[in-house]
Order: sequence, then structure tokens, then C-alpha cells
Amino acid sequence: VPSWIHVPALLGAAFLIVPLVAMVARVDWAHFVPLVTSESARAALLLSIKTASASTVLCILLGTPMALSLARAELPGRSVLRALILLPLVLPPVVGGLALLYTFGRQGLLGHQLEVLGVQVAFSTTAVVLAQTFVSLPFLVLSLEGALRTAGQGYEQVAATLGAGPTTVLRTVTVPLVWPGLIS
Repeated sequence: VPSWIHVPALLGAAFLIVPLVAMVARVDWAHFVPLVTSESARAALLLSIKTASASTVLCILLGTPMALSLARAELPGRSVLRALILLPLVLPPVVGGLALLYTFGRQGLLGHQLEVLGVQVAFSTTAVVLAQTFVSLPFLVLSLEGALRTAGQGYEQVAATLGAGPTTVLRTVTVPLVWPGLIS
């Protein structure tokens, strides 16, 4: 690595670390423990754990097939589809929120039909899970698609020539090969 590269690397690290240090410096440590152990803090933590777990499950259930399709299937317009799937990575948070509101809000594209069925998404825990999934899903698809492309198809082709069906190949060869990518 050229020695000059360390200067912008240190500037980037400072850009990320200094705001965190500034935030920690503002904490009133005398009241910190009672504040984070209060009933409302515990309730908020439990809710965060529940919504993060639910969105993780949704990301795995929806993102794994998307990544497999993008990495392995010959889809027409695959590059356009990939760009649309990764779009939430570059959208400002307000725009993503508006997109979700226009989709799942009371007068939204799907929200109105869901409301008729008695399912209210707007301003609910479900809305939080959907928002977390909307933001996180592209990260899973991106990392898992990269892992699938890096792993190649050699072992999968050998398993198929030995008589394994597509689902067996997926379960016994593909998923174990890309497990580190899926975990990341």
C-alpha cells in the first residue's frame, strides 16, 4: 500500500469516529445506568430486538431467492432489476419513508386494501419491520449475490450430474458454500 493512502484513510476514520466520541462525551454518566435500566428503556430494547429479528427473517426469506435469481438465472433485464433492488441503498431516508407510506399507508397502493381486510400497517410495529426490511434487504442481496458469484457453480454442476435435483443441490451444496456470505 502506498504510504500516502494512510492520510485519507485516517481522515475517513476520523470522520466516522469523532462524532461517536462527541456523542459519548455528552453523556451524563451519573444518570446513565438508571436511565438505560428503566422500564421504558427495557421496553424499547425489547421492541427493537423483536422488530430487528422479524426484519432479519424477512430479509433472509425474501433476499436469498432474489440473490440466487440474480446470480444464477438468466433473466431478461437483470441489470435493470438489480439496479431497482439496490435503489434503497442510495435513496434518502425521507424518500424511502414516503415510498413506504405511499405503498402501505392508509390511502396507499396496498394500504387501502389491507385496511379493508382489517390490517392496519401505518404507524404500527409492522410498519417498523417493513421499513427495516426495506433498508436492509438490498444489503443482504448484494452480499449474498457476491458470495454466490465468487463461489462459482462447479460443485453445483457436479452434484447435478450425480443426480441431485435442484432443491437438493441448493440445500446441500449452494447454501453451505455461501453460508459466510449469508451470515454477513
